[in-house]
Amino acid sequence: MAGPGGAARTRFAVVGGGIAGVTCAEQLAVEFPSEDIFLVTASPVIKAVTNFKQVSKTLEEFDVEEQPSSLLEQRYPNIRVIQSGVKQLKSDEHKIYTEDGKEYIYEKLCLCAGAKPKLIVEGNPYVLGIRDTDSAQAFQKNLAQAERIVVVGNGGIALELVYEVQGCEVIWAIKDKAIGNTFFDAGAAEFLLPKLTAESRETPIGCKRTKYTLEGSEEKRRPTGASDKLGSALGPDWHEGLHLKGTKEFSHKVHIEILCEVKKIYLQQEFIQLQRTSLTFPKGERNLEADEVLWPVYVELTNGRIYGCNFIVSATGVVPNVEPFLDGNNMRLWTQARQMGWYAAKCMAADALGESIEMDFSFELFAHITKFFNYKVVVLGKYNAQGLGSDHELMLRCTKGHEYVKVVMQNGRMMGAVLIGETDLEETFENLILNQMDLSAYGEDLLNPDIDIEDYFD
Repeated sequence: MAGPGGAARTRFAVVGGGIAGVTCAEQLAVEFPSEDIFLVTASPVIKAVTNFKQVSKTLEEFDVEEQPSSLLEQRYPNIRVIQSGVKQLKSDEHKIYTEDGKEYIYEKLCLCAGAKPKLIVEGNPYVLGIRDTDSAQAFQKNLAQAERIVVVGNGGIALELVYEVQGCEVIWAIKDKAIGNTFFDAGAAEFLLPKLTAESRETPIGCKRTKYTLEGSEEKRRPTGASDKLGSALGPDWHEGLHLKGTKEFSHKVHIEILCEVKKIYLQQEFIQLQRTSLTFPKGERNLEADEVLWPVYVELTNGRIYGCNFIVSATGVVPNVEPFLDGNNMRLWTQARQMGWYAAKCMAADALGESIEMDFSFELFAHITKFFNYKVVVLGKYNAQGLGSDHELMLRCTKGHEYVKVVMQNGRMMGAVLIGETDLEETFENLILNQMDLSAYGEDLLNPDIDIEDYFD
C-alpha cells in the first residue's frame, strides 16, 4: 500500500536480516497473515533458523542456514524483503529512508540491525575482522599464504579461531588473565588449555548447525579485506566448511600473551627504520629469541614484546549499527537474538491488538549452549556470579579431559552454573536455579559423581 509521496506503507516493519530480524518478521507474518510485513536488510541473504529443538525450558539448539531472501518470501508470502541499507530513521514521522532512495512508512518498527566488528585499527590492510561470510572467506584466503598470525581478543570467535587454525603459528593476545573470560572462569580455562596447546589435534566431531549457501561472491573483494556491506553475524561454528590452514606442516601451535593489548602496529618498512627487535615464536615463557625473518607487519604489545606476522585478526567484539538510528540493538549471541526477535514480535502484536503479554520463560534465566575446543559448553544463570557480591560460594567437579562442572551458590540456593563436556546436568541445574530450592542439606554431595543427581531432583 502506498503512502503520501509514493512511499510504501506497512503496519509492521523490521530492520535486519539476521536471526533476530528474521525471527521477528516470521512471527509477525504468522500472527497477522493478512498484513504485509516489511523486512529491510542490506544483505542479499538472510539467516534462517532450522531444526529447532527446545532442549529444556530455557536452553535451545538449532541450525542456522544462510539463504537467499526469496526463500523466506516463498515460505511467508506476506513478508516483503527490501534489500537495501537504512540511510535514516525519522521516528516522529514513522518513516524509514533506505540507501536506494526510497521511503517506507510504518505503524510499528523493530530494529534488529546488529553490529559490526570493533577493529583495533581502522583502514589497515593487515588487520582483519571476522563478522560475516565474506570476511570469514577473506580470512581463509589470507591464511592459506600465512606462516604466522596474531589474534587479538578473547571472545567466542577468538576462542574458536585459535583452536581451528592449523599449519600456522598463532600468537594470541588477550587482556585478561585467562582465556574465554566472557564465558567462563579461570578454572574452566585451565580445563580447556591442554586441548588448545596440544600441537596435534583429534578429528573434530561433526557439527551441523551452520550451512552457508552464498553463491557468486568469489573474487570480487580486495585481497585482505571484505566487502563494505556487512552481512549478518556468523555465530558459533562459523569455521565449518572453511579450510583454515596456513603454509606450515605442523597441526597446531598457539602461544598466549596474557594481560596485554596492542600498543602499536608497524608496517615492515617503518619497523626496519625503527631498528627494534621482534621475537620468534616462543619455545617457552622465558625462552625468547630475536627473529631474523622479515614480516609484512609487526605488533607491539603493552607488555613490551613485539611479534612479526603475516596479518592480524581483530576479534575484539562488536559495536551496534547505530548510525541511522536513535539507539542500538546489539545481539551478542544467536540464542538471545532468536529469543529477542520472537519476543519483540509478540510485544508488537499484543500492542497492536490491545492485549497484554506475560514475560517469556527465556528471560527468567540466562541460558546458552555452544561448543568450544570440541567440548559442549552450557552456561546458566549467574554463571560467573554476576552481581552476587562476596557472599557466594563456588562448588567444582572436574575430570581432566572429560568434564568441568561449576555451580554458583548463595544462601544454599543455586544461582548459576558452567557445564563443559557431556555432563547431562543442564536440565536438572536449570530447574534448581529456576525453583530456588534450598540445597543446604546436600552440601558437597550436590556434585558427588557417585550420586545420580538427575534422578534425585526429577
